[in-house]
Amino acid sequence: MSAAASTTVPPAAGRGFNWKRLLVFALVVVVIGAAAQLLGWNIRGWLHSVWNTMTALPVGYLIAALVAGTVQTTATAFAWFSILRYGYPEARIPWRQVWACYAASVALNNILPANLGTLVLFFMFTTIIVGATFAGVLGGYAVQKIFYCVVGAFPYLYLFLTVGGSFDIKFRFVSAHPWATVILLIGGVILVVMVVRMFWPRIVKWWDEAKSGGAILAHPRAYLARVFVPELVSWIAMLAVITVFLAAYEIPVSFDTLMRVVAGNSIANTLSVTPGGAGVTQAFNVASLNGVTTTATATAYSVAQQLIMTAWTIVMAIALMVWAFGWKGGRKLVEQSYAQAKEEQAKQSAARKAKKEAEQNAGLEDGAAADAS
Repeated sequence: MSAAASTTVPPAAGRGFNWKRLLVFALVVVVIGAAAQLLGWNIRGWLHSVWNTMTALPVGYLIAALVAGTVQTTATAFAWFSILRYGYPEARIPWRQVWACYAASVALNNILPANLGTLVLFFMFTTIIVGATFAGVLGGYAVQKIFYCVVGAFPYLYLFLTVGGSFDIKFRFVSAHPWATVILLIGGVILVVMVVRMFWPRIVKWWDEAKSGGAILAHPRAYLARVFVPELVSWIAMLAVITVFLAAYEIPVSFDTLMRVVAGNSIANTLSVTPGGAGVTQAFNVASLNGVTTTATATAYSVAQQLIMTAWTIVMAIALMVWAFGWKGGRKLVEQSYAQAKEEQAKQSAARKAKKEAEQNAGLEDGAAADAS
């Protein structure tokens, strides 16, 4: 991955709406709608579906879900803000800009495939923070993910321990072939050591740049209060969103049900290559709620939650970006960061393709040599 330092001056913050800006915003919405129609996305139909879904829910449930979703995004954004403040203490990092950038990445992840919004977030941070590098922000991302990796393992562990016979199913190979397992483990360790030795100079250079993103870990109390606790609040808010929508569709809410849905959503998010996990999320939600409710109700719940929360994240992101950067500045920042993210993604794809081709060619050469001998 590239590690280019930030050289772009952050866009100036807007001073609020005026009539001219409001008219320009309305014109942009019309143009986007026309472009979407030309590209085959029936935005009117999508908005109609969102509206019908929203009006079908009781107002109290809708408000509760939107509030919980806002808390979820805001709390995680604050964790990012704290990580960046400790990583780049001499840089001026306004809270509302970090909040806006994170909200934009959440919205983009709901409409772009393969979580591309997260990569866009990295480039937005390197743009607005003087001295920030891609590697440094990536290091911050590793810190930001510590809590979610730990808490994210809990639903899997819960399902693993509560499903009868799952241990025997998962580890049948280990008990049946103990020596083969030992050989595989030893071979894996040797392979990791060889790779680390081969790329050690690059690892040292990368770590030197990335360690700034993890600076807050040197202050355990600050990490606990400014990263761990806000992310705990965010995770609880996420559970609240799920709870509200389950209750709205009269699906029994229990600890078991929540863990099923959370684990299913996590798997769907990992495996999905569609925007926002559309389709994949619904399939996993139906499977997770099997035996709890009907397939039709589970599908309706899943679609409603995804449609409404996606629409809300988009509205929230636009409002925060305009507030933090102004309309022109926010649009330029997102466009520039998206272009950089696409370029980085293309580089990674090309590198993986080249590596795969090299492995295939090496296999063919070994096969030809074996035949010749």
